[in-house]
Amino acid sequence: MQVLDLREIRSLIWAMVLALAAGPALAAGAAQPAGAPASVPQTELSPPDLVFGPLFDAVQRAKIYADQKTFADAVPKAEPAQILAEYQQQKDRSGFDLKRFADTHFTLPVEGAPYKAPAGQSLRQHIDGLWPVLTRRSGNVKPYDSLLPLPQSYVVPGGRFREIYYWDSYFTMLGLAESGNWTLVRNMTDNFAHEIDTYGLIPNGNRTYYLSRSQPPFFSFMVALLATHEGDAAYARYVPQLTREYEYWMRGSVGLAKGAAALRSVRLDDGSLLNRYWDDRDVPRTESYMEDITTARRAKGRPAVDVYRDLRAGAASGWDFSSRWLTDPKDLSTIHTTDIVPVDLNALLYHLEQTLARACRAASHAQDAERYAKAAAMRAGAINRYLWNQQEGYYTDYDWRLKSITRPITAAAVFPLYVRIAPRERAVATAQAVRERLLKEGGLATSTVNTGQQWDAPNGWAPLQWVAVEGLHNYGQDALAQSIGTRFLTNVQNLYAHQQKLVEKYVVEGKGLGGGGGGEYALQDGFGWTNGVTLKLLDKYCSAIPACLAGEKTPAQPIPVAQ
Repeated sequence: MQVLDLREIRSLIWAMVLALAAGPALAAGAAQPAGAPASVPQTELSPPDLVFGPLFDAVQRAKIYADQKTFADAVPKAEPAQILAEYQQQKDRSGFDLKRFADTHFTLPVEGAPYKAPAGQSLRQHIDGLWPVLTRRSGNVKPYDSLLPLPQSYVVPGGRFREIYYWDSYFTMLGLAESGNWTLVRNMTDNFAHEIDTYGLIPNGNRTYYLSRSQPPFFSFMVALLATHEGDAAYARYVPQLTREYEYWMRGSVGLAKGAAALRSVRLDDGSLLNRYWDDRDVPRTESYMEDITTARRAKGRPAVDVYRDLRAGAASGWDFSSRWLTDPKDLSTIHTTDIVPVDLNALLYHLEQTLARACRAASHAQDAERYAKAAAMRAGAINRYLWNQQEGYYTDYDWRLKSITRPITAAAVFPLYVRIAPRERAVATAQAVRERLLKEGGLATSTVNTGQQWDAPNGWAPLQWVAVEGLHNYGQDALAQSIGTRFLTNVQNLYAHQQKLVEKYVVEGKGLGGGGGGEYALQDGFGWTNGVTLKLLDKYCSAIPACLAGEKTPAQPIPVAQ
């Protein structure tokens, strides 16, 4: 007979108390992450909207904090059952103050003061000085903190983003490597391996409310980056985690009928297997609770749970949000992310399959290597068959329900070039489409439509600039790559010259270049992936920009960060 320790007994008691207190809120509970170890109490892995049920709902609906993420990140000062019991006793009393109750029973997150660079720093020096400012450790967290512990140090994006984010981190790591901080690159790779081992996936970020979804799968790129420093031993070391991440993305694919989808897998009519974004929950996002409820209320003829699922899948894509996912580009409530087979996701999974093949060869697992190489070849064929707009000449997404490609072009079109699966004539055609439709004064535009969503025009994002630069370079389109890189770099430099900061996204077209807008929250400073891509672009193109060369002079020496 299994003997439960006190912590597990306490967890079971809390779960029963919470079920009674929260009622229907728990009925919409999160599926626990696949592979979550039994040693981790499930209540402590539950997101705050489940743990605090009616209290969480009341606080978010009252909008007592300006940012819905604030209460999602708050840390309870007592056991949840005790806080809920007090809330149920007090909430109907005359003079009850919900904000005072929340402030009394929770420790709210506090953002640090904005970083002010020493006067006279070059852009490179500023970024190198930011690394220690953005470095965090979370080996131990308080009970029922939504933050998930990680064994090693890591770099956060900055601003309201106080945790590590999956796909952001690869572009941050590029900059860390450029700064010579290889120990931190290894630490962050190990953290993601730890998450795969512990939860069965790399969550969107290290928060309990992100455990139901992942993000664009860049772990294989992290391993490949580390291998440039450590050799093929890095590939062999991470075979178990690469394998398990692949299993996460492909779960549900065995026996899947043609023209059907399950979880993240989609079987197309010819039997080809591709993937989509998916979140295991169909309730409002914990960190954007009222935004999602408001969006679902506007939806016409759709169950709210479908809208919530597609909003969450849109967040899993990293493009939250974009006209890519909308039936009506001006109406977020028409989001249907789970109907879309995205070109960038499938290009990244091709890279994962190729990396697994290489890693298995490095680990002397020849049969496994052959199996993954075959899967990669089949995926490349399916991408070129289904995700190519023959009429317009560029890569795009595919609506598996409507059995048709989507329009218009977005910056995701360059991902097949990035992973080298585009036939040369298609790469050339895609480059021409990018030049004519997405190249703007300040870099590569995310899309051609201005919807008010942050992953649309007129915004440009650092990771997409780098993917385009590298993808175009892979096919000899160096002039276009340089145009994108130098225009974006000049944009970043100009904002830094005027405001001494880097930001999450930039306006790349029109007269008002600089910090971007749109989306659900204010423009954030920091900023992890912008820092990383900027360092890469400085090394690649600074000599082509006279003002850049004059401002940078000698590259700064790496600044040590907490390991």
